[in-house]
Amino acid sequence: MSPLEIFSVIISVIGVALTIKRNMWCWLFNIVACFLYAYLFYEYKLYGETILQFFFVSMHFYGFYHWLKGKQQDHEICIEPITIQLVVGQMILAAVGGFVFGWSLHTFTDAALPWLDSQLAAFSLLATYWTSRKHIATWVLWVFVDIIYVGMFLYKDLFLTAALYAALVALAAFGWWQWTQVRHKQALNV
Repeated sequence: MSPLEIFSVIISVIGVALTIKRNMWCWLFNIVACFLYAYLFYEYKLYGETILQFFFVSMHFYGFYHWLKGKQQDHEICIEPITIQLVVGQMILAAVGGFVFGWSLHTFTDAALPWLDSQLAAFSLLATYWTSRKHIATWVLWVFVDIIYVGMFLYKDLFLTAALYAALVALAAFGWWQWTQVRHKQALNV
């Protein structure tokens, strides 16, 4: 456990907690966490995760913009629906993108876990996109992705980060529940 990993975990937890609360500050904390983790993952040859952090930064800027200009209700971010067809189509696209990225990491780098790393990166990008679009489905996807991340980080001896992702599973489940409650409340107020 390095001081960098400890600080990264703290900033990440704050960012996720603020996201669950639909607080605009979540985007700043999540951006800082991305830069910290980009450096940490590079040190551990998790290149897919390293590159993912830079995509996350751009998605976080997009999310900040989308939340800022988006619909608000009672000065809070309004949760938006998503169709099953869109969920399935975007998940297929993420899987294909993850495969192509995995092939690239496997072929051109000394990545530690190119296939797993790339699929997790692809689905993490999708989940982040869904967060920026304010879809409850983001939390469901994060639960599954984070469970797999726990195993990968344990395998790479990033124990504190594995603990963070175990906590993120619980936070994602709570976010799922909390956003569902808010969505029901918003539906009643329409």
